[in-house]
This record gives sequence, structure tokens and C-alpha cells, in this order.
Amino acid sequence: NPIKIAVLTSSDRCSRGEAEDVSGRLITEMVKTIGGRVAAYDIVPDEIPALKEKLLHYSDNLAVNVVITTGGTGFSGRDVTPEATLQVIEKNIPGLPELMRAEGLKKTKKAVLSRGVCGIRKNTLILNLPGSPKAVRESLEAVLDLIPHSLEMMRGGGH
Repeated sequence: NPIKIAVLTSSDRCSRGEAEDVSGRLITEMVKTIGGRVAAYDIVPDEIPALKEKLLHYSDNLAVNVVITTGGTGFSGRDVTPEATLQVIEKNIPGLPELMRAEGLKKTKKAVLSRGVCGIRKNTLILNLPGSPKAVRESLEAVLDLIPHSLEMMRGGGH
């Protein structure tokens, strides 16, 4: 079975068409290696209501297996992706973002500054990635092979 994936880019500039969404496209390419099929892909401004609306739609209506977000994990006032994610998830999974930061740390100390979170809502795994294409590639490479196993565990499979 293909893994149904939604990709959500949080970016004021991309949502206004002022910048190209390189990171979102990179995610859609990378998930193919685990049998991922992109069922939805959206770009929203850095705003909690817009982010929550999409996260709820993906998990509650589309019932995708995984939502991967990019952007909005930094320190600025507009960076609110983790906050929106925490408002919709039912279970927190700290280990995946910890692994992404630990792997990033091998290349740059700045990896610890990503505030991305991960959790489960209904039967959907939601994972926050940073906004830069380089950080997206490194972060997703760190956890990509764990996604199929995570979904298996969510369906009641063992560890």
C-alpha cells in the first residue's frame, strides 16, 4: 500500500507567490523512496488558524497517514507551526524531532534552534520540518526510514 502523505508549507512569502516553495517540492520527492504518495500539498501563511485548518483537514477528512510540514519552526513572531501542531495532536512523539536535531547537530550547532514537534492525531502522524531546503533534506533523511515502522506501530503492530 502506498503511504498517503500531505505536505504543508508554512510561509508568508511562498503563500503570496513571492518565493518558490523548494522545500515542499523536496519533501514530495523524498517521500517516494518509502512508497509515499502525495495526496495533498498546500502552502499557507504563517498563521495558527490556517495551519490548524489544514492539519485537521488532512487527518480528519482525508485521513492521510503522514503530514509533513516545512517552515515556521524558528524564533520569529510569525513562526507558529509547532504551536499549531501541538493544538491538534493527541499524542506527542518527542523522539523523532530529537533525532532530527541530533543528526543536524553533526553539521551545525544551529540545528538545536529548530522548534519542530511531532505527534499523532487519529491515525495521522504529523511531523514538523524546518524551512530551509538543506535542513529539510537532512532532517527528513534522519527519520524517513522510521516512518513506515511508526505507521505499523500505530496500526497495532509490535515494536
